[in-house]
Amino acid sequence: MIKSLKISIFTMLLLVAGCNTGLSEEQMALHENYEKTYEPAQIGNLEAVPDIEVIDGITYVDGILVVNKDIPLPADYSPGLQPEVIEAYQEMFQAGAEQGLDFILVSDFRTYDYQAQLYDNYVARDGQEAADQYSAKPGHSEHQTGLAIDVGSPDSASNLTVSFGDTPEFQWMKDVAHEYGFIIRYLEGKEDITGYMYEPWHLRYVGEEAAAIYESGLTLEEYLGID
Repeated sequence: MIKSLKISIFTMLLLVAGCNTGLSEEQMALHENYEKTYEPAQIGNLEAVPDIEVIDGITYVDGILVVNKDIPLPADYSPGLQPEVIEAYQEMFQAGAEQGLDFILVSDFRTYDYQAQLYDNYVARDGQEAADQYSAKPGHSEHQTGLAIDVGSPDSASNLTVSFGDTPEFQWMKDVAHEYGFIIRYLEGKEDITGYMYEPWHLRYVGEEAAAIYESGLTLEEYLGID
């Protein structure tokens, strides 16, 4: 039986990045005493402990870049929207158009500073508790990876509401997005795991692994065994 794996994110960042992680003082303080216990992931009759690697302050689990409420990105990480993501969403939009569907790219790459501005505005408007349910703190947004996009249809794109989940565009997209390397990142009913409300519009590019994640019905955290 493989024992649970205890991983100190802060310690890993120091060891791997040689104490030069690019994290802000606020991020360093946040993770200084942070420790998370990862249980072996159940895969059929097997148990597997996730392979976690931190390179220049960026965390990879089984080769997949991961950022969430517990795992941050360096403030200076700014790759822009990745070419493979652009190619994939354009192909998916074109395939949708051939089905009579109309997709709109609402949001893609965001810098750390831009996410900080958005988050602060949401907190000022709705309060921190509410904002934390739908907006990531700076350094914790998937949009900063350059691997995430928000999509909509003409009648839902302006405000990105869950009503997008009732559109013909989403009903088609949810069952084909994995064919283009995307997963729906924040699933309905999984809010306690992802930490965010259901977002039918938020797609995360993971490449070839998307099909297996889709078939599993799991969140990225569950699939990788880090929930």
